[in-house]
Amino acid sequence: MIAPSDRTPLPRTFFDRPVLEVAPDLLGRILLRTTPDGQIALRLTEVEAYDGPNDPGSHAYRGPTARNGVMFGPPGHVYVYFTYGMWFCMNLVCGPDGQASAVLLRAGEVVEGAELARKRRLSARNDKELAKGPARLATALGVDRALDGTDACAPGDTPLRILTGTPIAPDQVRNGPRTGVAGDGGVHPWRFWIANDPTVSPYRAHAPRRRSS
Repeated sequence: MIAPSDRTPLPRTFFDRPVLEVAPDLLGRILLRTTPDGQIALRLTEVEAYDGPNDPGSHAYRGPTARNGVMFGPPGHVYVYFTYGMWFCMNLVCGPDGQASAVLLRAGEVVEGAELARKRRLSARNDKELAKGPARLATALGVDRALDGTDACAPGDTPLRILTGTPIAPDQVRNGPRTGVAGDGGVHPWRFWIANDPTVSPYRAHAPRRRSS
């Protein structure tokens, strides 16, 4: 359960900072997903930073498109993309309007609403796997492109909100290469996670997809 003191929504100013400050500071925060079926609260345990035009690994590296347009908007909004023709992934936009940096939410611990998450993640062998990886996280929370552009800092009811939670002590934060990022963007140690947390996803280096013959 989430303590009442941990339920304060994070303000937009939290996200209006450099992405490499926001990303590790998101660890331990609570993502609250509200649906007609109920609520799921997720404690964030793993994230990745993407620094827009300064980052060859970012979707925004070559400028705005119909797909990544939300990244060029104000901070505190949700960027959802579809990948490999089958999965959705969720990001939080950071920095000033027009900068196009964002944090990919890679993994978390379901702390409320596990029964609802289990219905969406029938293949999970246990609750630690419900949101262990960015596609699993989005699936467990029922996140798809319909939520692209959602303002997580808007007043009143919103389907996605980031709560204060309990920030992680700096000595418990680890960082390393981002998972599956190729080329020049693959060298950045911009994946951040909570040390020894069982919900953190395993690291995988980039492996080129093979075309079927």
